[in-house]
Amino acid sequence: TQQANYLFNATTRHDNMSLAEQAANTDFPVQSIPFGVFSADGKGPRCGTRIGNYAVDLSAVKDIFSGPALGGKASVFDEPTLNSFMGLGRPAWKEAREALQKLFSENKPDDDKVKDAVFPVDSVTMQMPAKIGDYTDFYSSREHATNLGKLFRPNGNPLLPNWLHIPVGYHGRASSVVVSGTPIRRPRGQTCPDPEKPPIFGPCKLLDFELEMGFFTGPGNKLGDPISVENAQDSIFGLVLLNDWSARDIQKWEYVPLGPFLGKNFGTTISPWIITIEALQPFILPNVPQDPTPLPYLKHADNFNFDINLAVSIKPESAAEETIVTKSNFKYMYWSMKQQLTHHSVTGCNISPGDLMGTGTLSGPEEGSFGSMLEISWRGTKPVDVGNGQQRKFIQDGDDVRLMGHCQGDGFRIGFGECNGKLLPAHSD
Repeated sequence: TQQANYLFNATTRHDNMSLAEQAANTDFPVQSIPFGVFSADGKGPRCGTRIGNYAVDLSAVKDIFSGPALGGKASVFDEPTLNSFMGLGRPAWKEAREALQKLFSENKPDDDKVKDAVFPVDSVTMQMPAKIGDYTDFYSSREHATNLGKLFRPNGNPLLPNWLHIPVGYHGRASSVVVSGTPIRRPRGQTCPDPEKPPIFGPCKLLDFELEMGFFTGPGNKLGDPISVENAQDSIFGLVLLNDWSARDIQKWEYVPLGPFLGKNFGTTISPWIITIEALQPFILPNVPQDPTPLPYLKHADNFNFDINLAVSIKPESAAEETIVTKSNFKYMYWSMKQQLTHHSVTGCNISPGDLMGTGTLSGPEEGSFGSMLEISWRGTKPVDVGNGQQRKFIQDGDDVRLMGHCQGDGFRIGFGECNGKLLPAHSD
């Protein structure tokens, strides 16, 4: 087939190396085993994983999933989304991961067992990994919350009274979550640049990114039955990069009293490959100390923080290269993912497989680690160089914004892939 010929030509140099060996020095080594959805060969979406520079069709190798958790259930990989697989729970996730690691360690790309399943990654089109039923965005970096408090309440306490007691969040718009590479249109809406005058309608003038990560949920819970913090990890499938695009001037006018609405609902970009919690185990860090001590339903003694290096670049339309504008880390999460999920469901709110939870902007303590242009430019007072003599206070039309993330292991690196979007001009009247 055309696919096979392309594949064999591309791997001539490695014809005696297994898929795992070929992937050793890439962002998707055998230690990773992410899950996603892609289309190829003119056919529709299929569940997949990635090893090195290859995407692998899981429906084409589903005979390897014969263990106690996945045996008889491998048809979940015939579906166009990962929701059903997510719903099977941690034993199935772990079993699939281990079976794939064995497959990739024992087979070369042209071996009969895998040759009809592997595609060069640059020949596939990535799709949304799940049908997102609900999307919630949290506000869980103390540094980010403090920075915004200083900017908007300079004479008061930067943190509102509730912030150190609950994982603050809001319900976002699932329909406008898009996969990396999807352009984002500059929104229009109401703003009030002069508080002494009536509001005006027009394009957002203060368009921003927010450096976040997001986690997809697994089995979840029934309506009325909360998820305990002790069991929360069983419903956390894995992580993606997440850009919570934000229209700051629209948001400022609308957010009192009910929080974000049109300032956030026009687009949220995620990376397509989900890195599982199992793959992130080597990168666990101590939890951020919490004072005051959380209420009992939010307390967990085990560490569930992670060392994930993060960065954001901006590439203006006229520029030849991108410019890194910030470097941060997932470890600045004050409220853990377990606490976020537990708090979300404590009322009995039902969580479903494939729901998406945003962490909130992940700002660090230094100026070079702030997670949004609002903070980096300090509300437009400190323009940021983006190359070729150009500066930015906020995002301009034509800018390509890219989020990056990776974990550095001992002799290997796990990357999160692409999370980029180009800003298009607002619609004209």
